[in-house]
This record gives sequence, structure tokens and C-alpha cells, in this order.
Amino acid sequence: MLRSLWHKGLRLAALLPVLALGCAALSSSGGTPKDLPILQRWTGDYPVAQLDRLPEGQRQSRVGYLGDAAAFMQFWQVFKPETAVPAIDFTKNLVVYARNVDLYHRTLIAKVTLTGGVAEIVDVGAASESPIEDKVGVALALVPRDGVEFIQRGKARMPVR
Repeated sequence: MLRSLWHKGLRLAALLPVLALGCAALSSSGGTPKDLPILQRWTGDYPVAQLDRLPEGQRQSRVGYLGDAAAFMQFWQVFKPETAVPAIDFTKNLVVYARNVDLYHRTLIAKVTLTGGVAEIVDVGAASESPIEDKVGVALALVPRDGVEFIQRGKARMPVR
């Protein structure tokens, strides 16, 4: 009997690292996803020649964010030059975006889901066969900043500052 308990103890000890890795994976994935409220939305076209106005490190990305008034103003002046720049409290909120990278189409941010500090931007748009030439479709959404540490960008995560 003692030998049987000892073998069971060894098997349990062998499982402990596996159990620990599983618990770590659960805690790093952050638990329960929640949809962030979208406080405001904007959609439109943006000239390809002005994509350099996006923050550095986000110019090739399909999704990203504008986290301060200067970055937002620089983008907005080209995006909606005929309208005043919306007043946003960037200490409480941030603007996330989705844009075309392969084919041109109108797009809209349907939801932003936050899981363990990682925001995933879900956008929708009509399928298109039109190549991107001089403009891309862009969608912006104003969401609360609280709890957002990263933006999911494909398989990579972009830190939010």
C-alpha cells in the first residue's frame, strides 16, 4: 500500500508543472472577455500618401490606436479636414482604428473586445475586388482606455502607451 501511494505521489508530482503551466496560460489570457463600449465612431477614406501620419510602428498595420491628442489631430486633419477635431480626453479614452491593407472597401468597427488587457478590434466591411490605389477605407472608434494594455495585431500584440 505504501508503495502504491508513493507511485501515485510521483505521478502527481510529475503533473504539477503541467498544471502550473495551464494555470499560467489561463491567467495570462486574462479570463473573461468583455466588450468595451464604443463611445463614438467615424468612418471614411484616407489617402495612401498620408499614411505616414499614423504613429510610427503602426503604418503597415491593419489595426492600431491613436493614444494622444497630437497623434489624433495629425490624423484627423487629413481624415476629415472639413470638420473640427473632436475633443477627446485621452487620459480616459483612446481611439482605435481598422483600415484596409489589401483591397479597398468601406469598413466599420463592430466591436472591441478586451481580454486580460488585450483589446481585439473587430471590423466589418463589404468584400471588394478593388485594389488599393490612392485611398484606404478607415474606421475609428472611441473606447475607454481603462484596462487596455495591448492591441492584438494578428499574432503580435502592440503595447498601448
